[in-house]
Amino acid sequence: MKRKNLLLWGLVFAAFSTVFTGCGKLQGKDASQIEQGNVVAGVSVHDPSIVKADGNYYIFGSHMEAAKSSDLQAWESFASGVNGANPLFDNLFDDEMKAFAYVGDYVDCGYAVWAPDVIYNEVMGKWVMYFSTSHDWRTSNICFATADAIEGPYSYVDTLLYSGFTSMTADQTNLKEIMGEDVKVTDYLQSAEYNHLNYPNCIDPTIFYDEEGTMWMVYGSWSGGIWLLQIDEQTGYPIHPETNEETHTDRYYGQYLIGGLHNSCEGPYIFLDEETGYYYLLVSYGGLTREGGYQIRCFRSEKVDGPYVDASGSTFGYTADHSGVGVKMMGNYNLPSLKTAYMAPGHCSALIDEDGRRYLVYHQRFDNGSEYHEPRVHQMFLNQEGWLVAAPFATNGENLKEGGYTAKDVEGKWYILSHGTDIGAEIHEGAEVTFKGGTLSGNETFTGSYELEEGSCYMRLVQGDVTYSGVVLDMTDEAGNAVRCFMGAGGNNETVWAVMYL
Repeated sequence: MKRKNLLLWGLVFAAFSTVFTGCGKLQGKDASQIEQGNVVAGVSVHDPSIVKADGNYYIFGSHMEAAKSSDLQAWESFASGVNGANPLFDNLFDDEMKAFAYVGDYVDCGYAVWAPDVIYNEVMGKWVMYFSTSHDWRTSNICFATADAIEGPYSYVDTLLYSGFTSMTADQTNLKEIMGEDVKVTDYLQSAEYNHLNYPNCIDPTIFYDEEGTMWMVYGSWSGGIWLLQIDEQTGYPIHPETNEETHTDRYYGQYLIGGLHNSCEGPYIFLDEETGYYYLLVSYGGLTREGGYQIRCFRSEKVDGPYVDASGSTFGYTADHSGVGVKMMGNYNLPSLKTAYMAPGHCSALIDEDGRRYLVYHQRFDNGSEYHEPRVHQMFLNQEGWLVAAPFATNGENLKEGGYTAKDVEGKWYILSHGTDIGAEIHEGAEVTFKGGTLSGNETFTGSYELEEGSCYMRLVQGDVTYSGVVLDMTDEAGNAVRCFMGAGGNNETVWAVMYL
């Protein structure tokens, strides 16, 4: 009888232990349990600039590439190749070739047509494309063309701005037309060459409206940084301001915003978010190659002409080291479900859709030994301080969870990474970390605490004296895994991502 009782109690204890262990097991999968995959865009478009029309999303990129999509994942090409057979233009390669008259070809390797941006100008009743042609890293044009339909064909109209000139070549530009015949060309020169440290390379134009409905063009690159010019909506031409040394405004080039001294900074894109009232300036740092450290940074301003500051309150002025300036939204990274690490994300644009979703659009290279690239679209969200944070995976129609999350929802096994502020080839890997009872544990690199705002999608991670404010989101990743994500930005300009595989 006693033996039977002992056996019975043993069975009860075993059952209880099983139940207890099961209830106490943290959610989240081990790396060996996670499916791997990737998104196939179907096209390769460099420097994609997005616009929506007629229910489709369109991206226009360098080398006269263009594609469209209905879902922001699979894209269909409708233009490709820098030549007269490309249907995107009807007169770019006519007998006069006016867009290339100043720059010629790009250091003897063909004609360069870079980084177009397309906008519908309601006053003109035209689709207008702003783009650049170039000879080298400082001798460039910004041109514009118009079309009756978004897919073209676009007709070249005129060249608006020139860079890289000298005293011998200034007459080939419109500098004297804008500045007057008595302009001192030498003001733009240094040792008889174009002063590329303080004045822009005229590439990468993008067009946007401010809160008053005024049209602007932001442009520029390495060299003298990023600049701003008002655009006359009636004509599509710039409105040149008066020179003001105190505000760093030049009559020809406009308002200086950030960068300069040939620090890496290019592909500017500004958009107004009416929810926050901020103008967000997105730029790319680093070299655009797979191991060049290409990455996406963010600044914001309450005024269209700045100052544009980062999460630490700093702006990007003339400086020798700019790696710590600007919120680094993403760089090279790898997570357990990715078939290959993602590298050199950059030259981005953005779109706020009719439903309020914010999208970040850019080209992406991969850790596969080649420079092959594809467009990627990730959804963006606002953290508690109004900074943009991007989801770790390509968008697939995800929404923030209605009613938010509970403390139990975020307990479990996560894979966490910080994008840091480095500009280089390092790939930031997701590291396994346990979220439990408000504490991060299980990894020496990522320690600290977290706090979820119950019933919301807001959560904060604290490491030392840095707080990463961010958003929790359920979505499907590139491999079809159900994932719970956290993306947060800190006052140190670093972005932290964490992913739990459900």
